[in-house]
Amino acid sequence: MSARRLLASGTLALLLPASLLVLMEPGSAADPGDVTAESVSVRITPTQRVTLEALPQIVQQGGRVASPDAARAAVTATIRPVRAGRKVLLQVRQGESWETVVTGRQDGRGRAQFAAAASVDGHALVYRVRATPVRGLRALVSAPVSTARWLDPTFTDEFTGTDLDPVWNHRGREHWSTSRRTCSKGDPRAVSVGGGTVRLSVITDPDATTRCKVRGRDASPGRYAYRLSGHIGTQGAYSFRYGVAAARVKFQRLRGQHGAFWLQPVDGMYPGAAGSEIDVVEYFGDHHPQGGLATFMHRYDGKRRISTGGWIPRQASYLRSRRDGWSRNYHVFSVEWTPRTVVFRIDGRETGRMGRGVSDVRQFPILSLIAADYEIPKIEERRLPQHMYVDWVRVWETGAIPPA
Repeated sequence: MSARRLLASGTLALLLPASLLVLMEPGSAADPGDVTAESVSVRITPTQRVTLEALPQIVQQGGRVASPDAARAAVTATIRPVRAGRKVLLQVRQGESWETVVTGRQDGRGRAQFAAAASVDGHALVYRVRATPVRGLRALVSAPVSTARWLDPTFTDEFTGTDLDPVWNHRGREHWSTSRRTCSKGDPRAVSVGGGTVRLSVITDPDATTRCKVRGRDASPGRYAYRLSGHIGTQGAYSFRYGVAAARVKFQRLRGQHGAFWLQPVDGMYPGAAGSEIDVVEYFGDHHPQGGLATFMHRYDGKRRISTGGWIPRQASYLRSRRDGWSRNYHVFSVEWTPRTVVFRIDGRETGRMGRGVSDVRQFPILSLIAADYEIPKIEERRLPQHMYVDWVRVWETGAIPPA
């Protein structure tokens, strides 16, 4: 069995809040030797405020398959007032002292974002940041945070072996005109496991005896080969409510299909349904005029479908170099889901957040590479199949957060 589900000991662990705070009173000092650190800390002085958050191991760029245990934790400091370019030092506790491990700069939104080790020899690490003096502001030291709460994911699949774990099921195995997929459907033949990945593909349907004409609002001249899509989810086998979900993905190269990592309410999406679909990431192919990467949330208000989100701004800034790319290398796409907010990240760096219509029902993960009707004319059949690779999927459950 390829999926390894790690359950926290006892139900109490799942009810712990995602944002456990060490709150320093105005003017107080953070004593590195006398504070029990949690995953989030806040320190307030008469003139400044710093919030520090330790996140799970959601940073792992690269061209090859890798163990999620080797991924780096994300650490984010948010400092007010904002001084873009201010030097911020990430420091790790070593006994009674602090050692600087990496230096960053505050961005225009006040954040300094880091990647750092989550543990050493299985033991959690404690971090803080030190912001240097700048333009009338004194040096500022945060309260500490610990990586301890994130060391044991609740769900993980590293896609070992050659068979898809039974926790996953194949979805969308019919042509659905209401979902704009009249010319394609999900099929197990478009999914394979090997080399430590699950490969999701779009292929021509070998059983089709006719060709498809795209109709309706996606109408296009000509007739096209029917497609089979890789489309899997854990509905009925695994779901969760609040936490951090992440997938390490290398997307398809060409336009004409879109790869996605998303969460859907356990009872599905339909008019009147509760909850919101969370599209952690969708990719529409290289050389897309809007960059290709998008995040969305979809929900129903009665019979009316409401969508928020869109194209991720400044997409190239999340790549390591000009030689990097969403179809060239693996990147970790994640969402932090709380009762009030969903925060989207690429390799631990925030790309956006939403606070309206946040789902409050259990959701399950989905991986897919789908050819929608409006995309099919964008690719010649001779350029199929196209492939999307997923190295691993992890979820760290947190349970509901009580009101502040």
